[in-house]
Amino acid sequence: MTHPLRFGLKLSGQDTTIDALRAVWRIADDAGFDHVWDFDHLASIGEGGPDRPIYEGWTLQAAMAEATKRVRIGCLVTGNTYRNPALLAKEAVTVDHLSGGRLEFGIGAAWAEIEHQMYGFEGLDHRVGRLSESLRIIKSLWTEERTNFDGRYYQMKDAIANPKPLQKPYPPIWIGASGETTMRLVARYADVWNAAGGDPQKTKELIEKLDQACAEIGRDASEIRRSVQFDWDGKSRDELMEQSGAFLERGITEQVIYLRGPGLEPVARAEKLAALLPDLRHNQSAESSTHRR
Repeated sequence: MTHPLRFGLKLSGQDTTIDALRAVWRIADDAGFDHVWDFDHLASIGEGGPDRPIYEGWTLQAAMAEATKRVRIGCLVTGNTYRNPALLAKEAVTVDHLSGGRLEFGIGAAWAEIEHQMYGFEGLDHRVGRLSESLRIIKSLWTEERTNFDGRYYQMKDAIANPKPLQKPYPPIWIGASGETTMRLVARYADVWNAAGGDPQKTKELIEKLDQACAEIGRDASEIRRSVQFDWDGKSRDELMEQSGAFLERGITEQVIYLRGPGLEPVARAEKLAALLPDLRHNQSAESSTHRR
């Protein structure tokens, strides 16, 4: 099964301003990018410590929905342990309706220990089991009149969830995963797999894990779209084309360029990427033609 090549922009919501976020969303919408993303943390991550400015990911997605008209929107990825699955399912449906059915639903098991320590979130020690139960509950809430679930971590009793998503049967589910247990969840539940990190060789090894996980349950691995997010500093056009082409060779058709790190500031970087988007698409068409010969 072949999938169309799609490009997205990501400005996380950390170390940025609302004006910069709005500008990137507008650029993504106007320039013809396929999707635009934030992330889901309550305290800043990475170098510089946890006390830098950061905005909440699902609130930002609601704002994205209102600020854009065409581009699809999402979060790479939602931390499952931060919310009860019924709340998360409701937030997602709300954003799907606000956007006119443009939500891409990104979710992962969560990993940031400091956030769980600071805010008293439970579940990091059993995060994969919690994610498994949440995925089952969320899909049921999106599709069934009532949801009953008696799990190890979550319980639902005649749970009602109306309205249902605009997208049928529900928004595409993107799952971020790299370990063997989370890969099994990708094989069972995902429409799109989001690879951890942006290294083509590491991605090749992870794809082998995904293929094995799909084989174990009898699912055709080619049904699952493959995605990656990677950095670009805004300087070398050739480097951008080379990175993108290397991922395409691995079958990665959902490519998200992360506006972070040293280099041009995010809005200027997004503007440069918008100008290069036709070249990116042409580059990939040439790559595909080469493989067909």
